[in-house]
Amino acid sequence: MTTYLGTQTTALAVERKINIVQGENCVDDNPNTVITTILGSCIAACIWDGVAGLGGMNHFLLPGDGKNRKPGGDAMRFGVHAMELLLNGLLQRGGVKSRMRAKLFGGARMIKGLTDIGELNAIFAEQFLREEGVSLVGGSLRGEQGRRIQFWPVSGRARQVLLSNETESILNLERTRPLPKPAPETGALELF
Repeated sequence: MTTYLGTQTTALAVERKINIVQGENCVDDNPNTVITTILGSCIAACIWDGVAGLGGMNHFLLPGDGKNRKPGGDAMRFGVHAMELLLNGLLQRGGVKSRMRAKLFGGARMIKGLTDIGELNAIFAEQFLREEGVSLVGGSLRGEQGRRIQFWPVSGRARQVLLSNETESILNLERTRPLPKPAPETGALELF
């Protein structure tokens, strides 16, 4: 499980991108932060408190609590754990549940003929928010295409780009962290 926590800085106006993948979440109060992810059947909940000036995003693979998972599995991949960790992270940083707003993304039907895990994820996420009293104010659920999501946690602004129907590559992107970009060549030589 990876959780990212940010702190507000006003010295830099450069946009700071944080990419999350399955089993991760990020809570931040920096107005220059954008949290990104790629979704197929997974869900990303984008929740913020505009008064407190913070928000966060999670990315989960399966609905429910994962009680029947295999040993060694990551609980964050299951919706209830991911949603509770995100809400608790916001509350710990000064968010108030009654002021929180949410946008849900993902839940696509990626493979026809199999259980529609995207639909189950979408139903779970919508029900979780209702039960917790968090207002669902937008997003994009279901369908048959993957999505690239960008979320600005302080303002609650979100952007979605629908991806082409390349199921295998979308599923692979959901599961893995991108390789870091190589450092630019400076001509310097480093000896070990």
